[in-house]
Amino acid sequence: NRVDPSPNKLNPKNLNRRRSRQTTLLPLRLSTTNKSPTFVEMEFPAANATRASGSKRSFDDLEDDEDDIFGSKKGRTKAEEDAPGVTTSMILSLRESLKNCKDELASCQNELESAKTEIIKWKSAFQNESFVPAGKSPEPRFLIDYIQNLKSSERSLKEQLEIAKRKEASCIVQYAKREQEMAELKSAVRDLKSQLKPASMQARRLLLDPAIHEEFSRLKNLVEEKDKKIKELQDSYTAVTFTPLGVKGRMLMEKCKTLQEENEEIGRQAAEGKIHELAMKLSVQKSQNAELRKQFEGLFKHMEGLTNDAERSNETVIILQDKLEEKEKELERVKKGMEEEVVADKKDDEAHDDEDPKEIDGGE
Repeated sequence: NRVDPSPNKLNPKNLNRRRSRQTTLLPLRLSTTNKSPTFVEMEFPAANATRASGSKRSFDDLEDDEDDIFGSKKGRTKAEEDAPGVTTSMILSLRESLKNCKDELASCQNELESAKTEIIKWKSAFQNESFVPAGKSPEPRFLIDYIQNLKSSERSLKEQLEIAKRKEASCIVQYAKREQEMAELKSAVRDLKSQLKPASMQARRLLLDPAIHEEFSRLKNLVEEKDKKIKELQDSYTAVTFTPLGVKGRMLMEKCKTLQEENEEIGRQAAEGKIHELAMKLSVQKSQNAELRKQFEGLFKHMEGLTNDAERSNETVIILQDKLEEKEKELERVKKGMEEEVVADKKDDEAHDDEDPKEIDGGE
């Protein structure tokens, strides 16, 4: 028999060898990272797979293989019969994983759309602001710089407010010290007045003499005039000094309230970015502080004048006391002189009385 060497003719031996080990590719698992199924080779034995690989084949089997070109259907094993069930289960799992992937993709797309709308919303919100130049998009770096500038300006304004508060506290402390000094001066004046008032018995004794009475009445009138002057000065001082119930006190309280409101407005405007208006209001506050300082200096000078007047009045009182003591000493000297003259007159009268009887005796 002649053998055709063409490659298109099928050789039964080669077919049997090929059929001895048939392989099928089955998808096992759908990867979530690359979204592509991976295939794994699974081997299924052919029709003659029941025989051990190491056993020899008989001649009858070889002849049957040569006669049956496409392999015997009778020799199918249980694995070949179960292969379609495995593939269907794999296909179902693949479909389920594909459905899950589609659901995840849809959720990711929804999140992406929501993120895009949020970004557009923020962009439009910043675009409508006044600090963004016209015709330019609000860049993140520009916004960050603007926010940092706002924070730095807020810090500087807070520092200025702290300095103003400290100055205000120092002014309040100085006012309190001045009020304490005034209270001490008033108590000293009251003590001097109480010391200048003599006791009742001593006054009665002094008023018995007409000259002393006249001098005392003159001094009393002077003291009343001084008291009137002191009262007028005290009234003017109380009109100028700070009292919550007085007119000036109410004005100062209203000024403090307005200053507090201005400070609150400055804080709000600092958050809004109105630096120029804050600077103007700070200048106004500085001018008001300068006016308060001038008023305080005037009060201090007035207090110095009052203290000088009090010292002068004390000096006059001391001088008057010295004069009174001198007058008392002169009165005592006059009384002593008068007593001595009376004693001398009595002695002269007694001497004249003694001489008269002697003359009468001589005449006789």
